[in-house]
Amino acid sequence: MVRTDLVIEDDGLARCGWVGADPEYIRYHDEEWGQPLHGDRALFEKMSLEGFQAGLSWITILRKRPRFREVFAGFEPEAVAAFDEHDIARLMTDAGIVRNRAKIEATISNARLVTEMAPGELDALLWSFAVPGDERPRPTGLRELPATTAASEALSRALRRRGFRFVGPTTMYALMQSAGMVDDHLDGCWRAA
Repeated sequence: MVRTDLVIEDDGLARCGWVGADPEYIRYHDEEWGQPLHGDRALFEKMSLEGFQAGLSWITILRKRPRFREVFAGFEPEAVAAFDEHDIARLMTDAGIVRNRAKIEATISNARLVTEMAPGELDALLWSFAVPGDERPRPTGLRELPATTAASEALSRALRRRGFRFVGPTTMYALMQSAGMVDDHLDGCWRAA
């Protein structure tokens, strides 16, 4: 049953309408999306996957995430930073991931930048752009969710100044939403705190 921009499934819980009925999307919405995520490795993974998502649907990335984790060494920045041309060639033949050379090279380059940072610095940098929940009203419909915000534009600029790639403002807003830096669960969603 659909009520405005909320979806109510058989379990009786109202969820943000973008979830639909896909079990993996439901699990992701209920357990991950919008939950505060910390740690350089976890945030590097999220940033990398959001970069791979650019131009694709998130469910595509979500379904490929186990393989991404496998071939990108669990997104351990030190391990990914050591990838070379051989690794790029290997990744370009792996149908289990998104085979986009520019995105693969950006992930490796970004890992190298993360390894140059102090432990916890990536976490602190990303979270310095978080938007406290009391600074904006909770969205009541999907049309109220922006593609970018001033905060995501500022985060994108800060990362690009450091040399990060595939970190545009739309991609960074998606990161902010998924990592809980902004709470975009719709009013009436059971996850809306």
